[in-house]
Amino acid sequence: MSLEDYRKTLNVTKFQNEPNTDFSRKENRDDMKQALKDVEELFGQDYPLNIDGKAQDGRAHIVARCPFNKELKLGAIAAASPDQAEQAIAACLRASTQWKKVPIDHRAEYLDLIAAEMRSRRFELIAWMVYETGKPWIEADAEVSEAIDFCRYYALAMRDLDAELRCDYPGEENALFYRPRGVAVVISPWNFPLAILTGMVTAALVTGNTVVMKPAEESSIIAFKLMEMARDAGLPTGVLNYLPGIGEEIGPTLVGSPDVDIIAFTGSREVGLEINRQAANPESQHHGVKKVIAEMGGKNAIIIDDDADLDDAVQGVVSSAFGFAGQKCSACSRVIVLQNVYDTFLERLTGAIESLKVGPATDPGADFGPVISQEAYERIQDFIEIGHEECAAIVNVDLSEDLPDGNFIGPHLFEVQEEHSRILDAEIFGPVLAIQKAKDLDQALQIANESDYALTGGIYSRSPKNLERARNEFLVGNLYLNRGITGAIVQRHPFGGFRMSGIGTKAGGPDYLQQFMLPVSVTENTMRRGFAPPADEE
Repeated sequence: MSLEDYRKTLNVTKFQNEPNTDFSRKENRDDMKQALKDVEELFGQDYPLNIDGKAQDGRAHIVARCPFNKELKLGAIAAASPDQAEQAIAACLRASTQWKKVPIDHRAEYLDLIAAEMRSRRFELIAWMVYETGKPWIEADAEVSEAIDFCRYYALAMRDLDAELRCDYPGEENALFYRPRGVAVVISPWNFPLAILTGMVTAALVTGNTVVMKPAEESSIIAFKLMEMARDAGLPTGVLNYLPGIGEEIGPTLVGSPDVDIIAFTGSREVGLEINRQAANPESQHHGVKKVIAEMGGKNAIIIDDDADLDDAVQGVVSSAFGFAGQKCSACSRVIVLQNVYDTFLERLTGAIESLKVGPATDPGADFGPVISQEAYERIQDFIEIGHEECAAIVNVDLSEDLPDGNFIGPHLFEVQEEHSRILDAEIFGPVLAIQKAKDLDQALQIANESDYALTGGIYSRSPKNLERARNEFLVGNLYLNRGITGAIVQRHPFGGFRMSGIGTKAGGPDYLQQFMLPVSVTENTMRRGFAPPADEE
């Protein structure tokens, strides 16, 4: 069988991405508005932990408030204690014995059921993301599609890993297969509260691991909805445990436990490196070195070549830099423009940024909404002050006084005139963009690659030669040519970076599930002499 014929036999060839909602249709807009009203009726509820299939209260609670209207109390989430973290790990350990024996196709069916419920609850899930994280309709809708895609793609990909790989020789049989690692801790971020969480959780589950799910404090209600859908799918007790809480309080227990085998983390560089450090230094009671899957952010650049289509480039830069208020690890925070087109591009970019509308995420006409929290607001404002000190402020939008009491920050564009500025190093995670001039493509690539991070990057150019140079010389995990650098889609754009952006794994790609398993090779000598008699014949 040829390689091409083999590929045609794979289950993943059946995969099709979930379509997004067409909000140009009135019926879809009406359904979305109704969902927002329905979710608003649920504000103020309590959300308990779920350990070993049982609801538990916490000693303390996390009060969830809407980032674009801080007067809105969305709910109170139980905050787990270190003792409850140990209980969740123990529940995983007990459930692991039976879960890893469940046939792969049956484990995959659970993911299919979760995807089906997500599809039926699409507008409800969008509404919760709108209120809990301030994510605009269109982006929240795309996130539901991505979460469904993760479920379905990993279900199909795991079925392809079910068969043993054979490599037999005369007198010897050889097989390679995969077994689950054991207990997985999933620590997820708030900026993709459903999609990234679903991707890490379902990858761990379908590969036969049991899971402690620790969502970000800012988006624990949406994670509770995922727990509901897993329960509705009939997932066995203890296989998935919902453990919201304060990271500083329960993180050390989750990461340091000798019974945890794998940690899947998406979040800040500082926390990711600390997790990696602890996992690489097992203590005496640990029975092995933990596997860490860490995605830790980016400081991403787009290069504008001197023959680029500037209208397309402006659109791509603006959407990449300011979508969801720049709160994406893939967001563009640096644009590097060749000097021949710098002035023209800057003029067009300035006009496009100044036209952006900032408002509540419930407003479908807003281009982006608030940043996630008061803490984030203050941190971003500190960087804006640095920008004013070290750079030339090109765009500094004053926001309307009519906005509600939320964490709103207008779009900012700073021109970096010196060789260096602090806003070029840190991942700001807000609506702040820096623009730099380069004399040629050599210098542009050099500037782009100077970052500690290597997640996403892009170039706008009409030159096949320069596009090829970018393929070979632009050091990022996801490179985009003549398009924006955000919005990775499952299977089409396997996502993940290296350097300080992560350790090279690719979510939504063909080798991601293998990170959650152990490869085992078995060799049997078939030249044995005779067979052992049955026990009753001895």
